[in-house]
Amino acid sequence: MKRIVLAPALVALALSSCAKKPETEPVVATKAAPPPAKAAAKPTPADAKKFIAETDVALKKVLADWERSEFVKATYITHDTETIASQRHERYLAFMSQAIQDATKYDGLELDADTARRINLLKVAQSMPAPNDPVQRKKLADLASRMSSIYGKGKYCRGDDCRALGELSKVLANSHDYDELLDAWQGWRTISVEMRPMYEEFVSVANDGARELGFADLGVLWRGAYDMSSEEFEAETERLWQQVKPLYEALHCHVRAQLAKKYGKKVDPKGKIPAHLLGNMWAQEWGNIYPLVEPYRGQASLDVTSALEKKKYSATDMVKMGEKFFTSLGLDPLPETFWERSMFTKPADREVVCHASAWDVAYDNDLRIKMCITPTEEDFITIHHELGHNYYYMYYHQLPVLYQAGAHDGFHEGIGDTLALSVTPGYLKDVGILKKVAKNDKALINYQMKVALDKIAFLPFGKLIDQWRWDVFSGKVGPDDYNAAWWKLREDYQGIQAPVARSEKDFDPGAKYHVPSNVPYTRYFLARILQFQFYRAMCKIAGHEGPLHECSFFGSQEAGAKLKAMLAMGASRPWPEALEALTGERQMDATAMIDYFAPLSAWLAKQNEGRTCGW
Repeated sequence: MKRIVLAPALVALALSSCAKKPETEPVVATKAAPPPAKAAAKPTPADAKKFIAETDVALKKVLADWERSEFVKATYITHDTETIASQRHERYLAFMSQAIQDATKYDGLELDADTARRINLLKVAQSMPAPNDPVQRKKLADLASRMSSIYGKGKYCRGDDCRALGELSKVLANSHDYDELLDAWQGWRTISVEMRPMYEEFVSVANDGARELGFADLGVLWRGAYDMSSEEFEAETERLWQQVKPLYEALHCHVRAQLAKKYGKKVDPKGKIPAHLLGNMWAQEWGNIYPLVEPYRGQASLDVTSALEKKKYSATDMVKMGEKFFTSLGLDPLPETFWERSMFTKPADREVVCHASAWDVAYDNDLRIKMCITPTEEDFITIHHELGHNYYYMYYHQLPVLYQAGAHDGFHEGIGDTLALSVTPGYLKDVGILKKVAKNDKALINYQMKVALDKIAFLPFGKLIDQWRWDVFSGKVGPDDYNAAWWKLREDYQGIQAPVARSEKDFDPGAKYHVPSNVPYTRYFLARILQFQFYRAMCKIAGHEGPLHECSFFGSQEAGAKLKAMLAMGASRPWPEALEALTGERQMDATAMIDYFAPLSAWLAKQNEGRTCGW
């Protein structure tokens, strides 16, 4: 086990307090006291360089131990695996707490760029910084482990009929029965109620950890990881949202009108959409309601799910197809261990966390994904997304561990989705998934609607998750208003509403994986923006001419080389430099998304004539 070594000053303090003499002890003549010890030498830039190099090596070992235990826990949920993961997490938190505290000794020194960047990355590396107090540190690790396990094992039971998230999500995806949808929606939210007091305590302890690092609260720490100030980052995300907001409002207006046709008076054609009617447990992506809003019937089928099922694609087949896209760009095949150690399907004999995730458990190219893959279009796209993480890991794994990250976290989330944009109907036909693809304006609008229901619909949700947490961490939203503040943001940003009354007895944020698991979420909003910016740049590099939405850069070695160069940078340079390496631009920009959806945008404007949009 890891030994915790007290700093010399603390040892001296402990000894002095124990050695206090009784008041009645006679005074005894002693020899002259030795001269006082020399004051400790002030740290130097050379000391800082040595410190961060040694810390990086030790951190890699601690991270790998924790990551491996987390993978085991996620793929084999038992009391013992939860305990082991919690212990490894606590050890990591203790290491980071001490390392960050030690790093503050070098504040104010003029350091070389590499040392300064690595020390800063160390300080903002944790999404959940632990206090120095070992009791509080253990409490934080235990709370995080308990909430994550509650989510992973969550089931909604009516008598002996118990359904996990996967089964309930299928109801949301496939049913058009209002009451059946409502039952599944409400049922899943029963699992998060017991998290509420845990989350309140979690916020308090995690905020203490952030303050010990010099941040006002945990939200300020999160926003400090983007090579700009916390305030500048908030302004940047708002600027990007304002660029894409008109796209979302137009889509919302049309979808609401179509749902009102289906569900009658249960949907207000001028109001907010009931959250359970959008095909997804969290109404974050709306692709599953495509049949209800399909612009033109009778076009060539875009039902990729049915095509995958008919061709009997296995989980491995689907992952192999995803890998093939990356290798067509000149990137390396995945290592053999990836195929041996990944979890592609849900085991029949144990509880697992099915939420898709990508891993390098050793920070040394031990790549894996964890998914419960089914032959659906959603999972096919998700595979590309997760492999994007894996290929990022692959190309930066030789860097110091503090640089083993995306240029910022939105980069990491956007890579796989950039390639998925190239999975066009033409590509799907070329690889044999779809038999034929119609090439006309109606087919184009159908396809863009299908993509928009995921890409555009997600945007406000991607922004508001962390807005809620930032407000909670800062104290703007107190524990008595957790649920009310949550639904206020859902209504304001998304134009959706809870289908039944919610109260502060509920804890609806906890029904979303990233909240109990404490995973920052703004990265997904940024990724939606960046993937189109990456895509436009790679299409240009590949020599594409014509409308952006028609581009597939499959097989372009030139685009792959640019991508590889950016991936290999990891977090070693500020993100504007990484962005420039691929796109030639230094600012995140949503105009590529607007360009891509230009045909649908024009179509929606025509459809919405005479309607009252907004909510």
